[in-house]
Amino acid sequence: MKKTFPLTHPKINPARLVESIQGDVNKYIKRERSKKLPEGVDFWDFDCKVGVTAETAESTHVTKVSKAVAQVLGDGGETCYVELIAKPGVRMKKPRVED
Repeated sequence: MKKTFPLTHPKINPARLVESIQGDVNKYIKRERSKKLPEGVDFWDFDCKVGVTAETAESTHVTKVSKAVAQVLGDGGETCYVELIAKPGVRMKKPRVED
């Protein structure tokens, strides 16, 4: 998902627009995670970027996308660019520490 959302509207409060964006992001993540996993893959991971434009977007963790969208509004941005790319992930076991 690569999309630029407007944060200004003549009749809608910007805070409600941010909630709408967060809902769209959560819906997309849920839809991608419900897809069948390829062989040898444990979960769906995401490469995420959020910013005012595609060029200024910064990488962020998938759990912090909603806060990053709200931060763009707080910084006075007129638009919000969100990029979410699903990728396969494999869990790594932590090495055991023997006493």
